[in-house]
Amino acid sequence: MVLRSEARRAGNSMLLTHRRGAERPDEVPGQRHHPDERGSVRRDPDRPGPDPARLRLAKFHAPEIVFGHGSLSEAAHAALRLGARRPLVVTDPGLLAAGWPDELLSQLRQAGLQPRLWHDVTPNPKDREIEAGFQSYAAEGCDVVLGIGGGSVIDAAKGIALLAANGGRILDYEGVDKIGHPIPPLVMIPSTSGTGADVSQFCIVTDTARLTKITIMGRALVPDVSVVDARLLTTMPDDLNAATGLDALTHGIEAFVSLAHNPLTDNHALQAVSLVFGNLAHTMYHPDDTTARNLMAQAALEAGLAFTNAILGACHAMSHQVGGLLDLPHGVLNGVLLPHVIRFNAPTEPDRFRSIAQAMGLADGRAGELPADEVGEWVAAEVRRLADDVGVPKGLAELGVSEANVSRLAEFTMADACLSTNPRPASVADIEALFRAAL
Repeated sequence: MVLRSEARRAGNSMLLTHRRGAERPDEVPGQRHHPDERGSVRRDPDRPGPDPARLRLAKFHAPEIVFGHGSLSEAAHAALRLGARRPLVVTDPGLLAAGWPDELLSQLRQAGLQPRLWHDVTPNPKDREIEAGFQSYAAEGCDVVLGIGGGSVIDAAKGIALLAANGGRILDYEGVDKIGHPIPPLVMIPSTSGTGADVSQFCIVTDTARLTKITIMGRALVPDVSVVDARLLTTMPDDLNAATGLDALTHGIEAFVSLAHNPLTDNHALQAVSLVFGNLAHTMYHPDDTTARNLMAQAALEAGLAFTNAILGACHAMSHQVGGLLDLPHGVLNGVLLPHVIRFNAPTEPDRFRSIAQAMGLADGRAGELPADEVGEWVAAEVRRLADDVGVPKGLAELGVSEANVSRLAEFTMADACLSTNPRPASVADIEALFRAAL
């Protein structure tokens, strides 16, 4: 598993060591965030900003981003600019049936390229699938990798590119900054509104021998170009729409309270929270509303920019283990676990959770009035309400998790990179208690 010390080192490369218990230098006591119409966030102009002399050192990773309705056609131009001649297009059977890869392949051919297609990816991409994809890349003499699909497809595409330049097995790269050689150019086209994989420095892979998910993390995995076309979101089934939307929400909340958060990530994180609360349920009942779809695409993008730079927390550390053990949908697991993790973390960061409450739509002035022991409960209840609205199960037991799994899941959680930036330290007993509460 990824060592927590490695994750701390990676976090410290973006942010000077956080001094627990000290006032956070990027926070102004009482500073408030106001939700705008449909969830955008603006700062109170009457409040002072942070003192630049006290800000912590921050590094912000991001790809080139092409965003907008119909932007899929830009992917071929991006591949061409990156030197493609025979690009590998990575996707899955579900997206093939929706027709989007065919549109992309046609555009690549019109640009004078000779694309190759590989589509043997399943949800929670497996180590053996990624290695098979690399064999296809090598056999076809490919040069640039394009991933068109959800987070599983994009993680698989990253893994293929990693092996193309570095060899070995994908599990060899578990951890932080284990990638020794530059990888082929990456162009990513997300088809869901939640994972943020198209802008992140993470690659999550299922270890099929240990039945757990491993984290590969490093700057080399940040794609060169992310092409975000909300048209692709219209063919998502409802359950995937719900799951990925809750994943984006989890990214925003966990990034905002992460020990590695900074002013560059905070605005993206809060904006993502606001946009998800303003639009996710609406897209379930009105799937053809292009405005709401675009705003959910923006939510996923902003949440991705937040978490790839601030990392995450206990919710993701826990959901990785359940997903690896039982091959369950990652976003659904986050939707079930998140309220329990919020209750656990809120006493440590009540002011941060007040900002989250306001981004979620709590009326102006009321967020600041919530007592520290109540703010976490309010936020957790609202997250659960949204999960109910979009049809996510109330407990892990409905998904097949049992008491017999708890000890093993907690043990693996303790070694997950995401736990290192959780705002509240957690013991094995704490994690076991959270899993039991979520059953």
